[in-house]
Amino acid sequence: MSEDINVDELNQRLGLLEGVENADVEQYLSFFLDNEEYAVDILRVQEIRCWEGATVIPNSPVSVKGVMNLRGTIVPVMDLRLRLGLPEQAYKPLTVVIVLKFETSDGREKISGVVVDAVADVHSISPDDIQQAPELSSNVNATFVKGLGCTESGALILLDPDTLLAI
Repeated sequence: MSEDINVDELNQRLGLLEGVENADVEQYLSFFLDNEEYAVDILRVQEIRCWEGATVIPNSPVSVKGVMNLRGTIVPVMDLRLRLGLPEQAYKPLTVVIVLKFETSDGREKISGVVVDAVADVHSISPDDIQQAPELSSNVNATFVKGLGCTESGALILLDPDTLLAI
Protein backbone atom coordinates (compact mmCIF):
# COMPACT_ATOMS: atom_id res chain seq x y z
CA MET A 1 0.00 0.00 0.00
CA SER A 2 1.20 3.47 -0.77
CA GLU A 3 1.71 5.31 2.52
CA ASP A 4 3.23 8.44 0.94
CA ILE A 5 -0.11 9.68 -0.45
CA ASN A 6 -1.97 11.79 2.07
CA VAL A 7 -5.59 12.85 2.27
CA ASP A 8 -4.91 16.61 1.96
CA GLU A 9 -2.80 16.12 -1.17
CA LEU A 10 -5.50 13.98 -2.82
CA ASN A 11 -8.23 16.47 -1.93
CA GLN A 12 -6.13 19.23 -3.49
CA ARG A 13 -5.69 17.15 -6.67
CA LEU A 14 -9.47 16.53 -6.75
CA GLY A 15 -10.10 20.28 -6.62
CA LEU A 16 -7.83 20.82 -9.61
CA LEU A 17 -9.77 18.22 -11.61
CA GLU A 18 -13.24 19.72 -11.14
CA GLY A 19 -14.71 20.62 -14.51
CA VAL A 20 -11.80 19.06 -16.43
CA GLU A 21 -12.75 16.47 -18.99
CA ASN A 22 -10.59 14.71 -21.56
CA ALA A 23 -12.23 12.37 -24.06
CA ASP A 24 -9.00 10.37 -24.45
CA VAL A 25 -8.47 9.50 -20.78
CA GLU A 26 -10.61 8.85 -17.73
CA GLN A 27 -9.18 9.28 -14.25
CA TYR A 28 -9.87 6.89 -11.40
CA LEU A 29 -9.09 7.09 -7.71
CA SER A 30 -7.85 3.71 -6.52
CA PHE A 31 -7.98 2.32 -3.01
CA PHE A 32 -7.34 -0.92 -1.18
CA LEU A 33 -9.78 -3.38 0.32
CA ASP A 34 -8.45 -6.71 1.61
CA ASN A 35 -5.14 -6.15 -0.29
CA GLU A 36 -7.00 -5.80 -3.62
CA GLU A 37 -6.97 -2.53 -5.57
CA TYR A 38 -10.35 -1.08 -6.55
CA ALA A 39 -11.14 2.25 -8.21
CA VAL A 40 -13.96 4.72 -8.86
CA ASP A 41 -14.30 7.48 -11.44
CA ILE A 42 -12.54 10.46 -9.89
CA LEU A 43 -15.29 12.81 -11.06
CA ARG A 44 -17.59 10.98 -8.60
CA VAL A 45 -15.25 11.69 -5.65
CA GLN A 46 -16.26 14.74 -3.65
CA GLU A 47 -13.56 14.46 -1.00
CA ILE A 48 -11.49 12.10 1.13
CA ARG A 49 -11.58 12.21 4.93
CA CYS A 50 -9.70 10.41 7.66
CA TRP A 51 -11.87 7.96 9.57
CA GLU A 52 -13.20 9.76 12.63
CA GLY A 53 -16.18 7.59 13.43
CA ALA A 54 -19.86 7.88 12.61
CA THR A 55 -23.12 8.27 14.50
CA VAL A 56 -24.77 4.85 14.51
CA ILE A 57 -28.33 4.63 13.17
CA PRO A 58 -30.39 1.83 14.79
CA ASN A 59 -31.80 -0.91 12.52
CA SER A 60 -29.63 0.08 9.53
CA PRO A 61 -28.01 -2.56 7.29
CA VAL A 62 -24.83 -4.14 8.67
CA SER A 63 -22.68 -2.42 6.03
CA VAL A 64 -23.92 1.04 7.07
CA LYS A 65 -21.65 2.33 9.85
CA GLY A 66 -23.86 5.36 10.52
CA VAL A 67 -23.88 9.00 9.43
CA MET A 68 -21.41 11.88 9.58
CA ASN A 69 -21.85 15.63 9.43
CA LEU A 70 -20.15 17.02 6.33
CA ARG A 71 -20.29 20.81 6.70
CA GLY A 72 -23.95 20.75 7.70
CA THR A 73 -25.02 17.88 5.42
CA ILE A 74 -25.78 14.52 7.01
CA VAL A 75 -24.05 11.83 4.94
CA PRO A 76 -24.53 8.06 5.33
CA VAL A 77 -21.28 6.11 5.73
CA MET A 78 -20.95 2.54 4.46
CA ASP A 79 -18.15 0.05 5.14
CA LEU A 80 -17.23 -0.98 1.61
CA ARG A 81 -15.66 -4.23 2.81
CA LEU A 82 -19.01 -5.36 4.25
CA ARG A 83 -20.95 -4.09 1.21
CA LEU A 84 -18.79 -6.27 -1.05
CA GLY A 85 -19.03 -9.30 1.22
CA LEU A 86 -15.41 -9.14 2.38
CA PRO A 87 -14.45 -9.99 5.98
CA GLU A 88 -14.76 -7.22 8.56
CA GLN A 89 -11.50 -5.71 9.74
CA ALA A 90 -10.57 -3.26 12.49
CA TYR A 91 -9.93 0.27 11.21
CA LYS A 92 -6.29 1.35 11.08
CA PRO A 93 -4.50 4.72 10.77
CA LEU A 94 -4.68 4.55 6.93
CA THR A 95 -8.45 3.88 6.92
CA VAL A 96 -10.30 6.70 5.14
CA VAL A 97 -13.79 7.69 4.07
CA ILE A 98 -14.21 8.53 0.39
CA VAL A 99 -17.24 10.77 -0.13
CA LEU A 100 -18.85 9.82 -3.46
CA LYS A 101 -21.57 11.37 -5.59
CA PHE A 102 -24.07 8.91 -7.02
CA GLU A 103 -27.36 8.96 -8.87
CA THR A 104 -30.44 7.28 -7.43
CA SER A 105 -32.80 5.17 -9.54
CA ASP A 106 -35.15 8.16 -9.80
CA GLY A 107 -32.36 10.42 -11.16
CA ARG A 108 -31.54 12.42 -8.02
CA GLU A 109 -27.90 13.08 -7.13
CA LYS A 110 -26.85 12.16 -3.59
CA ILE A 111 -23.62 11.72 -1.66
CA SER A 112 -22.46 8.92 0.59
CA GLY A 113 -19.22 8.00 2.30
CA VAL A 114 -17.48 4.66 1.88
CA VAL A 115 -14.88 3.37 4.33
CA VAL A 116 -11.83 1.81 2.64
CA ASP A 117 -8.61 0.35 3.99
CA ALA A 118 -6.36 2.95 2.33
CA VAL A 119 -6.21 5.25 -0.67
CA ALA A 120 -3.74 4.11 -3.34
CA ASP A 121 -3.36 6.51 -6.29
CA VAL A 122 -4.97 8.36 -9.18
CA HIS A 123 -4.79 6.46 -12.48
CA SER A 124 -5.40 7.75 -16.02
CA ILE A 125 -7.05 5.02 -18.07
CA SER A 126 -8.05 5.17 -21.70
CA PRO A 127 -11.58 3.88 -22.42
CA ASP A 128 -9.88 1.33 -24.73
CA ASP A 129 -8.07 -0.08 -21.67
CA ILE A 130 -11.32 -0.81 -19.81
CA GLN A 131 -12.53 -4.36 -20.24
CA GLN A 132 -15.84 -5.85 -19.28
CA ALA A 133 -15.48 -7.74 -16.02
CA PRO A 134 -15.23 -11.52 -16.34
CA GLU A 135 -17.12 -13.82 -13.99
CA LEU A 136 -15.84 -12.86 -10.57
CA SER A 137 -15.34 -14.94 -7.46
CA SER A 138 -18.05 -14.97 -4.85
CA ASN A 139 -16.05 -12.33 -2.90
CA VAL A 140 -17.30 -9.47 -5.08
CA ASN A 141 -20.86 -8.82 -6.17
CA ALA A 142 -20.52 -8.40 -9.96
CA THR A 143 -23.45 -5.96 -10.15
CA PHE A 144 -21.23 -3.32 -8.51
CA VAL A 145 -18.40 -3.76 -11.05
CA LYS A 146 -18.22 -1.40 -14.04
CA GLY A 147 -15.24 -3.24 -15.55
CA LEU A 148 -11.52 -3.86 -15.25
CA GLY A 149 -9.07 -1.07 -15.95
CA CYS A 150 -5.67 -2.06 -17.29
CA THR A 151 -2.79 0.01 -15.93
CA GLU A 152 0.99 -0.39 -15.99
CA SER A 153 0.83 -1.84 -12.47
CA GLY A 154 -1.92 -4.35 -13.28
CA ALA A 155 -5.71 -4.52 -13.37
CA LEU A 156 -8.02 -2.35 -11.27
CA ILE A 157 -11.55 -3.39 -10.38
CA LEU A 158 -13.64 -0.38 -11.41
CA LEU A 159 -16.73 0.06 -9.25
CA ASP A 160 -20.02 1.71 -10.24
CA PRO A 161 -21.11 4.11 -7.44
CA ASP A 162 -24.73 4.21 -8.67
CA THR A 163 -25.32 0.49 -8.02
CA LEU A 164 -22.82 0.24 -5.16
CA LEU A 165 -24.46 2.92 -3.03
CA ALA A 166 -28.10 2.07 -3.76
CA ILE A 167 -29.45 0.65 -0.51
